[in-house]
Amino acid sequence: MDASSLLERFNNWLKESITIKLLSIGFLVLILMIPSNWIDSLINERQARAESVIAEISDKWSGSQTISGPVLVLPFIQREKIDKGKEGIEIREWTEKSYFLPIDLNILGDLKPELRHRGIFYAVVYESQLNMKAQFRKPDFAKLNIDEKDVLWKDAYMIFGLSDLRGIAKNPVFKSGENTMTGEPSSQIYFSKESSDGTGGNGIITQLQWASAEDFRTELSVQLTLKGSTMMSFAPAGKTTHVKLQGPWADPSFNGEFLPFKSEINSSGFWAEWNILHYNRPFSQEWIGSAQKISGAEFGVELLIPVDQYQKSMRTSKYSPLIILLTFLSLLMVEIMRKIRIHPFQYILIGAALTIYYTLLLSFSEHIGYNSAYAIATISTVILISLYSSTFLDSKKLVFIFGGVLLFFYSFIFVIIQLQDYSLLVGSIGLFLIVALLMYFSKNINWYKNEIR
Repeated sequence: MDASSLLERFNNWLKESITIKLLSIGFLVLILMIPSNWIDSLINERQARAESVIAEISDKWSGSQTISGPVLVLPFIQREKIDKGKEGIEIREWTEKSYFLPIDLNILGDLKPELRHRGIFYAVVYESQLNMKAQFRKPDFAKLNIDEKDVLWKDAYMIFGLSDLRGIAKNPVFKSGENTMTGEPSSQIYFSKESSDGTGGNGIITQLQWASAEDFRTELSVQLTLKGSTMMSFAPAGKTTHVKLQGPWADPSFNGEFLPFKSEINSSGFWAEWNILHYNRPFSQEWIGSAQKISGAEFGVELLIPVDQYQKSMRTSKYSPLIILLTFLSLLMVEIMRKIRIHPFQYILIGAALTIYYTLLLSFSEHIGYNSAYAIATISTVILISLYSSTFLDSKKLVFIFGGVLLFFYSFIFVIIQLQDYSLLVGSIGLFLIVALLMYFSKNINWYKNEIR
């Protein structure tokens, strides 16, 4: 037998061997994983771009707001005796501050959300009207080892913490009893002599203008018009803190350390109520000169924009190797059972169409939402591949069956993406059934005999 005959037989074996075909398909799937990774990077890039635009819009309007306080601050004279031996006793004096939180704090808030956009990206901002009423109790100075005669009532003031002072839309109105007071913004709000990180926070300072203990008022009310972005949170400053928020937003998320004890969400908006006790928070009701912060127990509401197309697109792209593999296996089964021959380049073009599917899904979802984009990308891809497969499949019936199989694959993935709690269960069962079908249709194939002619 001459060399040319051996070479011809070897070439025919390469063309007709099922093993070589399987290895070729596996190699093509691995090659197509490269553009699939590019798709993942593109989705991450677009999501990062959306988040940066949201942050930029929020920064120019006002950031998320956290309200802390009000806190009553009463300076007093602190004395210390220093024994200097033969020189006698020296008394050192300095001004210290005592801090008192309200017994009851009631906050009624009305949020007015608004969508701001830049290009195709949106951010939610809001303007809120807050009515706050705080009830204080006259401090028990003996409990804190303070002589009431050393209290500097004329220097008493109230502090009110805000995370972003740019959000103050109108001059706040403070009332102590019948007295109306004005406040001054400050970026050096200290809830103690020295804060734990050495810096102060943002807020408002209001001088109470008390001349003596007789001027002490137990009630304080605050009317505040406040702008913010995405989220509004509260620190439970009161020994009992009651907060009620409402607004015309159908997609709120109640975040923080506490969920509301009552709430309602419908298509026209939401309302929610919280009731927090001092047992639930990690700070005390009153203190002197310690580095205490009113933090660690915030709660509130986040105004969500229901644009989860990036997360869903990313989850969908994770199934790209599976879709490509199942499609190629379906074509291989057609080759073996119908005795036709499909060129590797035709596999590559079909794989390219299956990969470009995800760019279609991402680009359309940014404009019309994930579900509609999924339908458009799926129908377009199935039609394209079905029309192309008609050039090498030997019957229209087979083309329709192949298109139906593709449509089933994408429909199955869509169901999995929509499910949250049962996605793993449904996906596992579905893949098990697909493998079972492949076993059934391949049971009569003699894999050691050349079937492609």
